[in-house]
Amino acid sequence: MRFKTLPNINNYINLGKKIFPICRSLTGNGNRKTLRILKSKIPNLHIMEIPSGKRVFDWIIPPEWNIKDAYIKDESGNKIIDFKKNNLHVINYSTPVSKKIRFKDLKKNLHTLKKQPDHIPYITSYYKRLWGFCLSHKDLLKLEKKYKPNSLFEVNISSSFKKKGSLSIGEAVIKGKSKKEILISTYICHPSTCNDNLSGILLTTMLFEHFKKFSSYYTLRFVFLPEIIGSISYINKRFKELKNNVIAGYNLTCVGDDRNYSFIPSKKSDSLTNNSAIQVFKENKIKFKKYSFRDFRSDEGNYNSYGVDLDVASFCRTKYAEFKEYHTSADDFKVLTKKGLQKSYIIMVKIINKISSTILPECKVYCEPQLGRRGLHPLLGTKEKKTQVKKLINFLQYSNGKNDLKQITKLINIEFKECEQIYKILKKNRLV
Repeated sequence: MRFKTLPNINNYINLGKKIFPICRSLTGNGNRKTLRILKSKIPNLHIMEIPSGKRVFDWIIPPEWNIKDAYIKDESGNKIIDFKKNNLHVINYSTPVSKKIRFKDLKKNLHTLKKQPDHIPYITSYYKRLWGFCLSHKDLLKLEKKYKPNSLFEVNISSSFKKKGSLSIGEAVIKGKSKKEILISTYICHPSTCNDNLSGILLTTMLFEHFKKFSSYYTLRFVFLPEIIGSISYINKRFKELKNNVIAGYNLTCVGDDRNYSFIPSKKSDSLTNNSAIQVFKENKIKFKKYSFRDFRSDEGNYNSYGVDLDVASFCRTKYAEFKEYHTSADDFKVLTKKGLQKSYIIMVKIINKISSTILPECKVYCEPQLGRRGLHPLLGTKEKKTQVKKLINFLQYSNGKNDLKQITKLINIEFKECEQIYKILKKNRLV
């Protein structure tokens, strides 16, 4: 497939720059603001709220967290750390604090990366109440030279926890001819980091804007949510719909760099999700690193979990946790490149198109159908004709709405062309 026209990538980079400085988390106004901005691109984006305190499987939605300001001032009133300059300066989900503190005690609440001394780390504490600030290790060393252990500082974190708050999720659906769905999921909880995961937000938006222009056989579902507990909450909310309808899906994360391609497959190795993506990689001669499903650390784990069992894989450029800028202030617009994001867009369009053109036969009757009244069973039971009947029955046995023709070909041990012919016969007789 060749693209006659590509989306204006600058428009999406500009959208990213608008979203980038918003402080997002598991919950809070930053997430809602982000979703409202996306709604300008995705008019039918439905924003749902899952209340704090609600049990979602084995988890409980935490109190909603918001933050207005945070800083540390020295005795002269100089701000040595300022949340408004970079929201990574505060541990995400920090408790509120307003007090005077000696430098020797303050240092216990300052976090740096010694191995990456130029960068501010991105640190969270969602489920343990504490407070803290993050800064580059170089800046900490400067502070240690400038101030004495007993130097006094003013510490302020203007944050709040709302017990009657909620967790925000955005979803948009493009209805196809079939109720069967392709799920595209990305997370929105990372503040001011570009590749992880602003790039996923942008790519998901690009894909929605592309596919809304075309009629598709399968329904497409796009979801924006906070990582881990967001996908758990969404599965809990839409469990029956997802179980009944999702035939394939992808978690999009770290899709903006121009270094590598990575693929974390769904748990079922021979799935439509995995086969389609790998075929597109190979057809386009793209080198990629295929990980084991056991290497998951993102939402693909929840979608594939026991009892949920949705065939969702993760598509990445360089995999999360494996690029040096990961979870630091260095994950900026030098890492998220126009070229990297556009290439991810092209590949994901091809993968979705590949699935959309895939036939997934589903048997319309329970037990063995009466083939005789349809002219498909011989009146005289010769050995040769019984063999053909057996192939028809075997085809129906594996027509579960999940196996494509290539998989059925292997399962019943026939040639692909013969499998196609059997499909046409059964479809004509309204058995699939």
